[in-house]
Amino acid sequence: MVLALAALGGYWGLSKAVHGQLDAALFALAEAEIGMLAEDGGRPAAVHEAPHGTAPPSFVRLDRLIQIVDAQGHPLARSSNLGEAQLPTPGVLMARLAAGETVFETLNAFGEEPTRMVSVPVPVIGRAPWRAIQVAGSLDDTIRVMESAGVLLLLLGIALFVALGTAGASLTNRVFSAIDDVVRHAQRIGEAHLTERLAHPGPHDEIGRLVDTLNDMLARLDHSFEAQQRFTADASHELRSPLSRLRTEIELALRRPRAPAEYEATLRSCLEEAERLTLLVDELLVLARLDAGQERGPTETVCLNELAQDAARRLDSTARQRQVHINLEHAPRVNALVARGPASLVLANLLDNALKFSPAGSSVTLRVAAEGAHAVVSVADTGPGLQADELPHLFDRFYRGAAARASGAPGVGLGLALSQAIVHAHGGSIEASSPAGGGATFAIRLPLACDPPPSPIIHAS
Repeated sequence: MVLALAALGGYWGLSKAVHGQLDAALFALAEAEIGMLAEDGGRPAAVHEAPHGTAPPSFVRLDRLIQIVDAQGHPLARSSNLGEAQLPTPGVLMARLAAGETVFETLNAFGEEPTRMVSVPVPVIGRAPWRAIQVAGSLDDTIRVMESAGVLLLLLGIALFVALGTAGASLTNRVFSAIDDVVRHAQRIGEAHLTERLAHPGPHDEIGRLVDTLNDMLARLDHSFEAQQRFTADASHELRSPLSRLRTEIELALRRPRAPAEYEATLRSCLEEAERLTLLVDELLVLARLDAGQERGPTETVCLNELAQDAARRLDSTARQRQVHINLEHAPRVNALVARGPASLVLANLLDNALKFSPAGSSVTLRVAAEGAHAVVSVADTGPGLQADELPHLFDRFYRGAAARASGAPGVGLGLALSQAIVHAHGGSIEASSPAGGGATFAIRLPLACDPPPSPIIHAS
């Protein structure tokens, strides 16, 4: 369609150009005759033709018909090639000439060929009545040029259409062949082959970018699938251990009659395992809801200084038992946009972890500050610290570092994972670092909230 419109526009432009050249040639000859009439003064009108002589014949076609008419349209002079014929002078044409207008028109019924004619009024000289010059020329050459141009444009259009069709078919076959290869390879990748990647076609075109995108997606799926498998295995192991201990305790208690004190000790042990199971199941339930986006509480403006004080007060008895001092640094009021309950749980988890791994006589530092558009709460201990290879896995579910395994500290490895999920759900981040001198620091970044404006003081009159 576009090619057809372009060819039609080119043909139309060529037609206007060819007809314009003929009109310009006719008008130039008419102006030449007008100039010669002005030089003749008052002599009778005559067409100025080249005299017949002995000069060799010219290849220039002298097929212009010239006629001079008066105000009534009567011929005053004609070129010899007109013979007895007369160029038409209808009343409408004479009226337009009397108004001083130059008129171009096409005569389809004059002579043997279509004819183009221009009629130009001659300015009045003295008191002589006005006259008009008519010059006509054949349109046969113009028609032949346009016919040849039309055939040429048609052939050019057909050749261009065939070339574009061939190139388009070749390009389409190449593109669809590459897509078919990608589809066939993608269909072979299943759950057991998520480590495979699609073969890159080579050039970084649309197909190459598509393959890169699909490979990135496969990498994310592979990582998520591995995490899910690891999570399922770890959860099964953590649930199996307390259940096995519960079963063992109960079986031992039922083997023979025992004293009430022994039954009481068994029941207390079973209660501890049941509490451990309850805590594990609760944490798993919260993580599942966070993953589904259902656990996030309503966001409000919370003072982190007060939240840190509450966490320190709740864990003060645990700190005294372990002979660790909780140092809450004084800082200006810092507000964050967060749900109070989940934020309090995160602080309690981090502070409890710091107390677990801090040696007796040391201290744990709680710090609250505002940094740019974030409210930051950091918990720093002076324990054994974190190894470099542990940092990438620290927030994985059921992951426990070397210090936790060596010390036998209670826990199942869900506290940090749960804390990270809560912080991420509220648009924040949590980071862990371990200075060279030992100890570990956990920093929570949450969206900063502006302090509410103070209430106006109203004085009683």
